Amino acid sequence: MSEAIEGGCFCGRIHYRLKRRPMFVHCCHCRDCQRQVGSAFVINGIVEAENLEILTGEPMMVTLSTDSGRPHDVYRCAVCQSALWSDYGRRKWLSFLRLTTLDRPSAFAPDVHIYTRSKLDWVPLPAGARVFDAYYDVQAEWPRESLERLNAARAKAKGQAKP
Repeated sequence: MSEAIEGGCFCGRIHYRLKRRPMFVHCCHCRDCQRQVGSAFVINGIVEAENLEILTGEPMMVTLSTDSGRPHDVYRCAVCQSALWSDYGRRKWLSFLRLTTLDRPSAFAPDVHIYTRSKLDWVPLPAGARVFDAYYDVQAEWPRESLERLNAARAKAKGQAKP
């Protein structure tokens, strides 16, 4: 990605800029995602939170329950309720950006299809797609550069948490 890509909510109240390409892209077919977005799946780009810049508006956070018991914070427009990104586990340094809210929603293809055990029967997957019944081993699936970015973001967050 040579230039930042902008995106926003349905009503236009919130605009944001993605400053760096996602580290990894999920096409998630889990029932939670299906219910949350009212569709067959959701496309999430995993990015360092610092690479999402809010240009206008202020999203509201809605906390949803999960099977793991960890919080799932969804950042939405208060007016149109578009889900823009999530923070699974309230980490604050990692965001799962809803890539279809980008102005160019097809800019990033999925790296993997996850939770396909609950994929709708009529949704075909591309030939050669990397497919997982549930989640996967991040260390085994992510490219080296993406793992380095993930580890750097985690280390930076831990460093900021110290008194």
